[in-house]
Amino acid sequence: MPQPSYLVGLIGSGIGTSFSPALHEREADRQNLRYLYRLIDIETLGVAPGRVGELVRCARDMGFDGLNITHPCKQLVLKHLDALAPQAEELGAVNTVVFEGARSVGHNTDVTGFAASFDRFLPDARIQRVVQLGAGGAGAAVAHALLARGCGHLTVLDTLPGKAAGLAASLTRHFGTGRVSTAEPHQLTALLAHADGLVHATPTGMATHPGLPLRAELLRPPLWVADIVYRPLETELLRTARAHGCATLDGVGMVVLQAADAFRLFTGHEPDRTRMFTDAAELAHATEGEPLCVRPSPPSRSAEH
Repeated sequence: MPQPSYLVGLIGSGIGTSFSPALHEREADRQNLRYLYRLIDIETLGVAPGRVGELVRCARDMGFDGLNITHPCKQLVLKHLDALAPQAEELGAVNTVVFEGARSVGHNTDVTGFAASFDRFLPDARIQRVVQLGAGGAGAAVAHALLARGCGHLTVLDTLPGKAAGLAASLTRHFGTGRVSTAEPHQLTALLAHADGLVHATPTGMATHPGLPLRAELLRPPLWVADIVYRPLETELLRTARAHGCATLDGVGMVVLQAADAFRLFTGHEPDRTRMFTDAAELAHATEGEPLCVRPSPPSRSAEH
């Protein structure tokens, strides 16, 4: 019987240090699957984010089995897909596209990934009042996960107020009135003084966007702080929060668990999530500050995958 074979890619900007290729390919190796995961970096290609639909169509025509989608294309890709899974439609964001014959179907594994990571690493965290920075595609997933988990009230802030308002309106339609609101950056001090937790869902803190998204003195226990950024593993926000005595959640859990869910969608095989966490720890240790090196491509690849 031929060895099962898959071709998968990641579309996004500045993705050269992504863990995704190695996480997927290592798990596939353990399951004896022939699996190639390729980066499609729009920054490197000089392609505008608005042309993500062309990239999706090209990938489908080239025989890809599926794609992961990351910043800044998670919302832009929606109108270019043939169908959306219910959760992706509710969120208005897609991070996984599965090609089913000629059809492209959008899914969102960010929401399940964040929820599982939060439950695993901050199981006893109080979530009555939570403040979230960022209302993009990943922010939508995180907000949905928190509210589904029972967050009493979520306040969303974004540098683009209209984006925060749009997310709040979408969440209100799904979860009901009174649980979501928006605020301006100048209100952050007052909000955090009474919050249980802070979620950071913007690119600030990434290796390519270093910095702190708020004033350090606003971080104080018993506030917990979650950051979806995972490169570097310890962002300036998490380092500062720990120094101030806050419980923290880094972005590795979300990236591993969303990758595991995407792997299952692409292949139909159940991944070993515990082993994937070990992979992520090894990758973080080996590549912190260095470009990520994944398994090299084989000399050739058959048309059947």
